[in-house]
Amino acid sequence: MRLFLSSYRFGAHYDMLAALVGAPGPVAVIGNACDAWPGARDGAMTSEMVPLRRLGFTPREIDLRDHIGRPTELERQLSGFPLVWVRGGNTFVLRAQFARSGADRIIPRLLAADTLVYAGYSAGACLLCPDLHGLEAADDPAEVPPTCGMEPLWDGLGLVDRPIVPHVDSPTDPAGAGNALAAHYRARGIAHWALTDDDAIVVNGDDIRCHTGRDRPRREHNDTA
Repeated sequence: MRLFLSSYRFGAHYDMLAALVGAPGPVAVIGNACDAWPGARDGAMTSEMVPLRRLGFTPREIDLRDHIGRPTELERQLSGFPLVWVRGGNTFVLRAQFARSGADRIIPRLLAADTLVYAGYSAGACLLCPDLHGLEAADDPAEVPPTCGMEPLWDGLGLVDRPIVPHVDSPTDPAGAGNALAAHYRARGIAHWALTDDDAIVVNGDDIRCHTGRDRPRREHNDTA
């Protein structure tokens, strides 16, 4: 399994993503974390495509709403990409759209077969954690019913073993929700990854490392900071 998980886009570690993927090529872009933002969604998706194109990738949006009740077609499409890029937004909306389309079963299966790399930031990274409790401090679960027609789900995909807290000490979180959640986990001795917008977690098979903005990789398992 190959994962690149960050707080904001590539962080300071695009080279780590390039090492996982190889030469830039086609990339499936999933922007469904933005589905509750109808007036801003198009602009949010454009903001993803431009930097990917500049790096030599050929991005194509895969809108999970087009595949509700059609998981076989979704799996066929995703199987044609070496990389899936999942942008930030509302983690609870993204989790619901993964469930409605079957992506919550398909993507783990493709990752287990090592047929693609998963890159996600903010909500796209938090989605892979075991549990989403605590993220309601930053993302509103109440956006799920009107956007997705279902109640929020509180379980993540469980592809990493601990919570990810994005935007710590970062200008993308002026309210400080990330700092507060990281402090909550520290106070309770809960292992987690607290990421600034420069940091990234890289999983390559059994090797799991958190790369800080200072590029001092920390091997995983007992880090609670």
